[in-house]
Amino acid sequence: MSVEIKTLNFEPKRQTFGHVARRLGADKPASRYQEGTLDVQATANFHYKPLWEPEFWHYDTRKTAVAMEDWYKPLDPRQFYYGTYNISRANMNQAVERCFTFVEERGLTEKLSADARSQIEHGLLPLRHLHWGANMNMTEICQRGYGTAVTAPCIFSAGDHLGMAQIVSRIGLALDGQTGVSLDMAKETWLNNPAWQGVRKLIEDTFVEHDWFQLFVAQTLAVNGVVFDLIYKHADKAWQDAGITVAMLTEFMTDWRAEESRWSDAVIKTVASESPENKALISQWAKLWIDRAVEAAKPLSASLLGDKGAAAEAAGEATRKRAASLGLAL
Repeated sequence: MSVEIKTLNFEPKRQTFGHVARRLGADKPASRYQEGTLDVQATANFHYKPLWEPEFWHYDTRKTAVAMEDWYKPLDPRQFYYGTYNISRANMNQAVERCFTFVEERGLTEKLSADARSQIEHGLLPLRHLHWGANMNMTEICQRGYGTAVTAPCIFSAGDHLGMAQIVSRIGLALDGQTGVSLDMAKETWLNNPAWQGVRKLIEDTFVEHDWFQLFVAQTLAVNGVVFDLIYKHADKAWQDAGITVAMLTEFMTDWRAEESRWSDAVIKTVASESPENKALISQWAKLWIDRAVEAAKPLSASLLGDKGAAAEAAGEATRKRAASLGLAL
């Protein structure tokens, strides 16, 4: 008996979905990112306008003052969709786990001095509440925004902030022997310590901003660029210089900040370059929120670093240069 094996080549009748082919042209093969992003936004066949905001449809370009001919222009340079995002964050989480294991196996948190422990409790742990506020903002942008190219990465960013709030909480639990006492103290610091009240007011004021793209600018340029950089860059370096172990547990956030900025900067640059009106409006928003963030962060900078707010000013100046590189006029 003989067995003859033959191969047949089947040419697919179409390379991708119709709505993607209409964008790319000539039914070209599309990447997973393109298939999961382009023209996925619902645009028609809504039953009724929302009762809580009857002047708009559920997904409405008028929910921001900036205008785009095509809201699928600001694509994510990372090309994150559900699969690639989760793979990336799984790898990041493994790195975090290795750092925690290293610290726990050697009992490094138990060897911290009282002063070092106080710096962490006062300067780092309250940040869990700021990350939670950022999570709320990015979720709000996702539900009010328009175009999957923008809204999908926003919900990924919301997940990032939730994860980092949990990591900061875990650092607190490592300090207090899993009792949660340090987290209660962090909440009290967030609510009542004078050094944190400017930052708390800043993030709470963003909660009531209804223009979703202005909120995007406020969160990604001002809050991320000034306040998070103050802690994760300037204060973190001071902690490392002092030999405080916690710097090892927050080191990965440097990579996250760079990655997040690459995406958010691309969005702001693309939208600002659409028209002179967009550029003027976004420049105005950027100046407003960066200036507010610097003033809000100065008391915290002075309290953590004893620098009379110099680190907050430095973070603000770096953010202004970053905004200028995006074509904004501050």
